[in-house]
Amino acid sequence: MTAQTTIESFNPTQLDWQIVNDGVMGGVSRSQMTVNAEGHGQFSGTVSLENNGGFASCRAAVEKIDISGTKGVRIRVRGDGQRYDFRVRVSGPYSRVSYRAGFTAHEGDWHTAALPWSAFQPSFRGRVLNDVPPITPDDIREVGFLIADKQAGPFQLEIDEISAYLD
Repeated sequence: MTAQTTIESFNPTQLDWQIVNDGVMGGVSRSQMTVNAEGHGQFSGTVSLENNGGFASCRAAVEKIDISGTKGVRIRVRGDGQRYDFRVRVSGPYSRVSYRAGFTAHEGDWHTAALPWSAFQPSFRGRVLNDVPPITPDDIREVGFLIADKQAGPFQLEIDEISAYLD
C-alpha cells in the first residue's frame, strides 16, 4: 500500500452519494451532494430547526478497500467556517453504528482535515455509545458527511478528496 489510499476524488466521482436529512423524523432541512464545475464534491443546502429537525447528511457505500494499517482519514476541504462530522459505517454486527469525527471547514482556503481512527466515536441517532469496539478500518462500508448541532441556516462544503493515510 502507498502512503495514501484514495477513497473518493470526485473527478469523476467513484461513489453513489445519497442524501439523508431530518425529514426522516419530520424536519424540513434540505441538502444535495453534487460535483461542481471545478470537479469537486459539493455538499450544500439549508439546515432548519423547524419540526424538531436540525441535520442534513450525505453518504455513500464503498467497496471493500485495503486500508489496513492506516492511521486515519484525510479530507481536503473548503468550507463555510461551520462544524461537520465525517462519518463511517462498518460491516458486521455494528453495521447500524456510525463512527464519527468532527472537523471545522475553514472558510475560503483549501485545507486538509486529518482525522485519526482513534478520534472516531461510535454513535447511534446522535447518541455516543460506550459499549461498542473501536473502528476497524478494513470493515468500512460507508462514508459520509453530516452537519447538525443546531447550526441552522445555509451551508456549503466543498470536498476535493477523501483518503486513508499511513503517516
